[in-house]
Amino acid sequence: MEFLNTADFWIGLVKIVWINIILSGDNAVVIALAARSLPPEQQKKAIMFGSGAAVVLRIVLTVVAAKLLELSFLQIIGGVLLLWIGYQLLSGGDEEEGHGKGNGSMFAAIRTILIADLVMSLDNVIAVAATAQGNMVLLILGLAISIPLVIFGSTLMIKLMERFPVIITLGAALIGWVGGETVVNDNLLHGYTMAHPWLHYVAAAAGAVLVVGLGKLSQARAAKAQA
Repeated sequence: MEFLNTADFWIGLVKIVWINIILSGDNAVVIALAARSLPPEQQKKAIMFGSGAAVVLRIVLTVVAAKLLELSFLQIIGGVLLLWIGYQLLSGGDEEEGHGKGNGSMFAAIRTILIADLVMSLDNVIAVAATAQGNMVLLILGLAISIPLVIFGSTLMIKLMERFPVIITLGAALIGWVGGETVVNDNLLHGYTMAHPWLHYVAAAAGAVLVVGLGKLSQARAAKAQA
């Protein structure tokens, strides 16, 4: 445990925590969107379990991320999954799935959090892995310390969504943006996107518009059916 006494260890720890906080902004939005429709007690459980499990996934991902990113179609599939999740969260699809089943709704929220975090963290964890430089203690400690910060951010985001519902739409748009961006970041399209950098912005904007457009359409249909 001599490495605990070195300045490099503590500098690396601060870097990992800081990087994870910066990269977890969009993840906090996903967690808040997924948990917002649950009762307050279940919200806390979903946020806690979802955040904790997501960090464990990140640790696993950090070990294999570089190899995974070399696979063609992986990010295309992940991006499409994010678009679907954004649509479901905005249209209320997850709420319907868990309707009438208290725990089922909570597990649906946790599942959504995990899938979204898995996709959104795939390229981000490379930055964390580079900082850790193979030190698993540093990696695990840094990510573990960031859990309460992600939980706090998600809880704050839920309160803001209750007060300002427009944030729900903006959050879904963010997920759509990341989804569109993830699709064009796939290794299969690497050569084409390198030659046409503007494609990143077009795909990201298209993802955001698609998620919000379809989500709002679904909301309108649901409201009409209930009228």
